[in-house]
Amino acid sequence: MRSVTFSMGVSLDGYIVGPDGDFEWTAPEEEVFRFWIDEIRQVGVHLLGRRLYETMLYWETADQDPSLDDSMLEWAAIWKPLPKVVFSTTLSAVQGNARLASGGLAEEIERLRAESGEGDIAIGGATLAAEAAALDLIDEYQAMVYPVLVGGGIPFFPQRERRVNLELVETRTFGSGVVYLRYRVTRQALL
Repeated sequence: MRSVTFSMGVSLDGYIVGPDGDFEWTAPEEEVFRFWIDEIRQVGVHLLGRRLYETMLYWETADQDPSLDDSMLEWAAIWKPLPKVVFSTTLSAVQGNARLASGGLAEEIERLRAESGEGDIAIGGATLAAEAAALDLIDEYQAMVYPVLVGGGIPFFPQRERRVNLELVETRTFGSGVVYLRYRVTRQALL
């Protein structure tokens, strides 16, 4: 069965966006960007909330930007054809290899898990990830922790009223001081 992963950049104090809406501190340097390129190759479909979808729209035409370096062109070449499902109550249409979700999050994930497609089901966007976490649909949390304290904003981990046990699967420290943490959700086996 395909895994559902939530992966984003996060400040050391736990936020994906600062109190002023700023997230420029997550702009990856080359070593981290190469890592993200390798990670996106493992994704079979990406689920996005409206705000992240609109942020990522740049990559649908980025290959036409003559100022991009080889790494950015490589990212664009992987991102553009990647199937995307956008969850929005305000958008009536989406662009590129994306479609608007036709059902709720749980139904979409159940359908995608049942498909024979390869690669993980990635979730992007804090609101969408919070909904998936509340429904216990996330199998892995992948945090790229940046050495910055932003003091508030949108948290990486949603506020929850239940405990979730995690198993550390992988860590990596980059020369810039960024640390990658990959945790798998551990679930109790049903008797």
